Amino acid sequence: MPDAEQLALDGLAPRKRRKRAPESRTPTADDPIAQVVLDIQATHLGRTFDYLVDASQSDAAQPGTMVRVRFGGQRVNGIIWNRAASSDTPSSSLRYLERILTPSPLVSAAMRRDITLIADAYGGTRANILRLAVPTRVARIDQEQRLAAGAVWQGHERFGDRQRQARDTGFAGFRQSYDHAERLRAALDGTDFAAFVVDALPGAARWATDLAWMTLEALLAGKSAVIVLPTAREVDDFARVLADGCGLRPFSPDQASHGGWRGDFAVLEGSAMPPAERYRSYLAIATGQVRCAIGARSAMYAPVEGPALFAIVDDLAYQNMDGFMPYPNARGVLRLRAKAHGGVFVSLANARSPISQWETNGDGDPATVRDTPTSGFSTAIHPLPAVVKDQTPWIRWLNRDELARIADPTIGARVPHTAVRILTAALERGPVLLSIPADGITQSLSCARCHRQARCPRCTGPLELAVSANLNANGGRRAGTPPNAAAATATAAPAPRCRWCGAATVNWTCPGCGGERLRVIRVGAAGTAQELAGLFRGVPIVVSSPSQPHGIVQSIACRPQIVIATPGAEPRVRPIRDGDGPAGREYRAVAILDAWTSLYAPGVDARSDALAAWMRAMALCAPRSRGGQGLLLGETDPAIAQALMLWDSPLLAARDLDERRETGLPPVCAAACVWGRRDAVATALARIGVSGTIGANGRAGEWATVTIGGEELPAVLGPVPIPQPVTINARELESTADRVKVVVRVAQSRRAELAIRLRDAVSRHVAAREPGELRFRLDPKDLI
Repeated sequence: MPDAEQLALDGLAPRKRRKRAPESRTPTADDPIAQVVLDIQATHLGRTFDYLVDASQSDAAQPGTMVRVRFGGQRVNGIIWNRAASSDTPSSSLRYLERILTPSPLVSAAMRRDITLIADAYGGTRANILRLAVPTRVARIDQEQRLAAGAVWQGHERFGDRQRQARDTGFAGFRQSYDHAERLRAALDGTDFAAFVVDALPGAARWATDLAWMTLEALLAGKSAVIVLPTAREVDDFARVLADGCGLRPFSPDQASHGGWRGDFAVLEGSAMPPAERYRSYLAIATGQVRCAIGARSAMYAPVEGPALFAIVDDLAYQNMDGFMPYPNARGVLRLRAKAHGGVFVSLANARSPISQWETNGDGDPATVRDTPTSGFSTAIHPLPAVVKDQTPWIRWLNRDELARIADPTIGARVPHTAVRILTAALERGPVLLSIPADGITQSLSCARCHRQARCPRCTGPLELAVSANLNANGGRRAGTPPNAAAATATAAPAPRCRWCGAATVNWTCPGCGGERLRVIRVGAAGTAQELAGLFRGVPIVVSSPSQPHGIVQSIACRPQIVIATPGAEPRVRPIRDGDGPAGREYRAVAILDAWTSLYAPGVDARSDALAAWMRAMALCAPRSRGGQGLLLGETDPAIAQALMLWDSPLLAARDLDERRETGLPPVCAAACVWGRRDAVATALARIGVSGTIGANGRAGEWATVTIGGEELPAVLGPVPIPQPVTINARELESTADRVKVVVRVAQSRRAELAIRLRDAVSRHVAAREPGELRFRLDPKDLI
């Protein structure tokens, strides 16, 4: 029956909903089209989409404002990129903006330009960069910022005599220690783009003191400053120097403003900060309340305006590469933004990276370095030789030849007698730092006689020995043997296994010297502490490592004790009394253990990374004028040892660059890693024109070779198989069964076009719903 009705008990009848009349909307008269970048990460949807602006929304819907729109069957957020008078989309298909989310523009015109440049430079979309640059919106912070809208930074008028005195004192110390100091100061005070590479001096927080002067110089000149640091520990160190040494106030609650926030610099972190705090800091920088932003990698997107200082510390750190598509690198982003803003780019590090060496070019001639979107000529600023000699500790390399020369009977020991004697004397005056290369549960092996890495006779893979009852953490000694017997060696039983093929190796012999005994070349922190407890009896031992139960130790008191730390986990030394001065913040001696592990580390940056880690540890040591001593224990590449002992990292960087010219590796050429399913990768290579196959676009291998040093080299290295993703599940087994990786090389002049071609290839792959994974990354830190 058409009039039948479902019966219901009293009080339980369904509520009748009122039908709302369709809302009447009228497009605004001025620029009624809003071009919106949607928060959709698909590469083929990286363009803007047009929406109508209602007359009531016209004033609020300004470019840079966050809005909510309907896209397909869902509501998504987006940023208004532009306003236009007309659209190519048919009027019947245009929808209105549903809601204006932010009361004021969230992304300024300069920031929108920067985001476009970054996306094009790394082959991504603007939505990819917006996801990384703009933090998650917190509505209550928008209301809070309305109350502080009048607290706009007033340039040098905010600062007083203390800041000017700190700037002048900092520059005086910088000029007495480095060459080209006047050129850097003129660039910070000027309005033209300039780039500098600074080789930092050692010393506890010396890098922070030099960088604080640059920051003050820029702020007092009316500019902004963006400082990117490797980890949160360096962020805390630099914030402490800005606050205590320069009198700058961190962005924090201000009681005088009735709950508002004020400050001279803001920390802008990624996942380490709560969403509300990160959004508050972002808005403070975007609205001009704060002109100095410091932080780890995510600070490279700080929304500053106009000429600014863009500085990065330790550009070799692996943390500088973003982990999301399009994998931008902090160094490249900062240099790109500095050039776009007419600002100053500074790369400051103890160890000069190969890209910095390539930019300085050794002879200081800008005409010989070709500009790319993310690199170009930079002026090198190096410490003066006399200052280097005075500020560095006395560093000795105790390898086999040196120990034989001084007739040390403990040649081959992990910590020889000479090192024990030096460290014991240093412990009488304060703490001692021992840096170990890594902290793990597996034991790699080498020949106990010649230190050649032990390899599998079947597949030449590296041999390793898992920690077991027969091999304690003491470095290779069998359980039940006396503490001083075979302190760091192990026989062939239990049988070591190959890390590649898993085969057990019995009766191993060294192909170089015929030795039959193996030596542990990577001992964890706990095993090192156990070993040193027998050498330094009664001395307190502190272990600082992310893998240990107590984790990273932030600081220790300046008293006699041994500190064992992995790279990046070195505790800071705090003075016992306020008047101790610099001597109360230094280690009396620093020793680098297991230096021979640097000979076996994979990767094109292996030597540079090893030098950077060693120099970072040595920088915490007292200078030789205060009796500081550094020890490098074990065999290593002489170029690394020489660069460390002379504190002259350009020596190794120049050698690395020469070798890369011979082999055709970045930064001599531009490179990109492409990985995914084998057939998808092969198709992409054909589309971008680096393989012999004719693609649909007609590019028949036009980039199949690259000219380096007058020699034609293949543009593609690989493919090589790679393991399946860690997050694989049963549904992905078929699509990830044959994953490969290739390296694409082109001339630096073609880097920008390579990024665009790779983006187009991935867009076509996704839009056509072609099967298989396909990803790429430009300027990878490591090619393996």
